[in-house]
Amino acid sequence: MTIYTSPFPDVPVTDLTITQRVFAGLENRPDEVVLTDGPSGRSLTAADFMDQVKRMAGGLTAAGFGAGHTVAIMAPNIPEYCVVFHAVAWAGGTITTLNPTYTAHEVAHQIKDASAELLITIPDFMETATEGAGDIPVIAIGTAEYIGLFGDAMPTQTPVDLDTFTVVLPYSSGTTGLPKGVMLSHRNLVINVDQCIVAADFRPGEVTAAFLPFFHIYGMTVLMNIHLGGGGALVTMPRFDLPLFLQISQDHKSKRMWVVPPVALALAKHPLIDDYDLSALEEVFVAAAPSGAELSDAIAGRLGCTALQGYGMTELAPVSHVVPSKAPRSGAAGLTVSNTQCRIVDIDSGADLPAGEEGELWIKGPQVMQGYLNNTKATAETITKDGWLRTGDIATIDADGYMFITDRLKELIKYKGFQVAPAELEATLVAMDGIADAGVIGIADEEAGELPIAFVVAGDPAPAELAIMAHLDKHLASYKQVHQVHFVDEIPKSASGKILRRLLRDRINAE
Repeated sequence: MTIYTSPFPDVPVTDLTITQRVFAGLENRPDEVVLTDGPSGRSLTAADFMDQVKRMAGGLTAAGFGAGHTVAIMAPNIPEYCVVFHAVAWAGGTITTLNPTYTAHEVAHQIKDASAELLITIPDFMETATEGAGDIPVIAIGTAEYIGLFGDAMPTQTPVDLDTFTVVLPYSSGTTGLPKGVMLSHRNLVINVDQCIVAADFRPGEVTAAFLPFFHIYGMTVLMNIHLGGGGALVTMPRFDLPLFLQISQDHKSKRMWVVPPVALALAKHPLIDDYDLSALEEVFVAAAPSGAELSDAIAGRLGCTALQGYGMTELAPVSHVVPSKAPRSGAAGLTVSNTQCRIVDIDSGADLPAGEEGELWIKGPQVMQGYLNNTKATAETITKDGWLRTGDIATIDADGYMFITDRLKELIKYKGFQVAPAELEATLVAMDGIADAGVIGIADEEAGELPIAFVVAGDPAPAELAIMAHLDKHLASYKQVHQVHFVDEIPKSASGKILRRLLRDRINAE
């Protein structure tokens, strides 16, 4: 068996919850501002943040939403998001994170699947949140009801099992199928914070613009928990806005940017970049979707910094590979992080492959999820009996241990860093009157990474393309929309997912 281990030193396994780990990075700097709302400038010191977390934990417990209960949050990146997240965790609860662009239909699915008992949102999202929440209470941040969630401070963490209790339930499509709740424990989150701090050489005092959404595991771990727990600070952005992002980076002399490929493309090419002083910038870290060596080299050349990649999955809390700033390698997705092993496995035979050969990437480590909520079949298909997680990504590892992503075995589409599950779009399409069958694939796009494209078998009369798009817009979030509709006579059912995608792409090329 060819197993690749980490060149980074192991990190200690601590007996801390994720909020205790974050507090450990705050307690020695109570008067420092650690969270600032980018558009308004309002801020929280470390002492303010810890006090609000403890008081909300006490209030949630008094209201019956404490230990053992699940709370949902559907909000953009604002300081209160971090307070709610850690208050639920401090109270011994589970938090499930919803994409704020979700439709009521999508909200309802996740609320029901996660068994959430309370939904916290913002006033702008109340209509959608209330419609999707059904019978559970919905409270908007900043209202009297929200203020009422704060009670007597809970001085200590509610005891939980660090290895088996699910503290957060983000949703992911995994390697196939519909979005599923990813059960992440306190141990998963804490160890990955410490793994990332070591691999990325994160230093106290780092301040960055936090536009990567906290509901997504990348923003949750790498921004919220690493910056707060590692001695840094965040300036939150409710949505990505290039001028504001650059202004924050300039004003706070950011040494590091955490970005996704579409933002990396802007840093490489957009003329607005030249209007800002980014001379303090040392590193641009790109993740959430693969980007090529050309893009990394273009950023490095333009900004005079190092451009690096990392690799992860929601199921890995999320990071398993990081390219170190002291040993960059263009196009590489990273070296294995501390306490972690990986393998390259032949797709057909299951045999381990040596350096330089292409196969599926398998990962083993303490950051691997517990499993998928209410889905033992999908869990068994993703995690082997001896603990290896099948990523569904095709990769090679070179002689020095650097991993390169070369293809995707799994079905999901990556649109601007967000997961789009073909199965979810196909089910929504087939539910429309006039559509008998459907297939969805992703095609390459320089800006978005991939664009979802639909192939439909229509009845008589056939729905118009605009009607199909309107149907999807009603039921699914904006990033899940298809960008083209192709009418076909049949969707091949005997083909595997990868062969099907190839057949459908060939159809586009033929047209």
